[in-house]
Amino acid sequence: MSEQARRYCAQITRHQAANFYYGMRLLPARKREALFAVYAFARRIDDIGDGPLPPGRKLELLGEAAQSLSQPPGDDLVLVGVREAESRFPLPRQSFLDLIQGVRMDVEGVGYERFDELVVYCRRVAGSIGRLCVAVYGSDDERAGGLADDLGVALQLTNILRDIREDAEHGRTYLPAEDLGRFGTPSPQTIGPLVAFEAARAREWYARGLELTALLDRRSAACVLAMSGIYRRLLDRIEADPQAILQTRVALSGATKLAVVGRSLLGAAR
Repeated sequence: MSEQARRYCAQITRHQAANFYYGMRLLPARKREALFAVYAFARRIDDIGDGPLPPGRKLELLGEAAQSLSQPPGDDLVLVGVREAESRFPLPRQSFLDLIQGVRMDVEGVGYERFDELVVYCRRVAGSIGRLCVAVYGSDDERAGGLADDLGVALQLTNILRDIREDAEHGRTYLPAEDLGRFGTPSPQTIGPLVAFEAARAREWYARGLELTALLDRRSAACVLAMSGIYRRLLDRIEADPQAILQTRVALSGATKLAVVGRSLLGAAR
């Protein structure tokens, strides 16, 4: 990978996906650089979906992004990084397209009546990244991709809880209508039982998805434990103080993240 593309993709990941950056730093250089490129592309897609442009223009840009994966990268440093990563690892092109389709669901304002409908979305926007990560980590076990996909669902459920207030301000509701019908629309009166229910569900997906670590080499397993560990700590904090997510964006300190990374290294060594 060109030095310029490598630095550019690393910078994007560090500043825009800091929770994942900590874990990726545990990987050997080539694997780390490949994941930086994957996440830089993912950030590009997310920025289209979250940006201020009209929906029609966003859909056009998403279509162009899908096409760009099959075109020469030119001087586009993110695409240069992706192309180099593809030359080194068996990245499934369909997973990039799944990500784009998931963001398309955001732009089109898709809602979710039942949890199984939400899972489809989670697998597209987060499970897709998990499958790309497995291609970089390397595993001979055919279960690895599915477990990474499950872990992606857990991470996305955590994101959904953390971003309830922000998403509502943008007119988005990700929690299934059946859950809101049971617990009520998020408010100071309802948020506690709602968070407890959704957090328990997310933990089930974490437990299943983390079986992936047994199928990976030590450093790749440590990366997975670090990234998921940071999100699990975030989930702990949300569950301990559900009211906070109605007022601010809950986050972890750098020191807390580093502590999680340290424990992940020890855990992967066992």
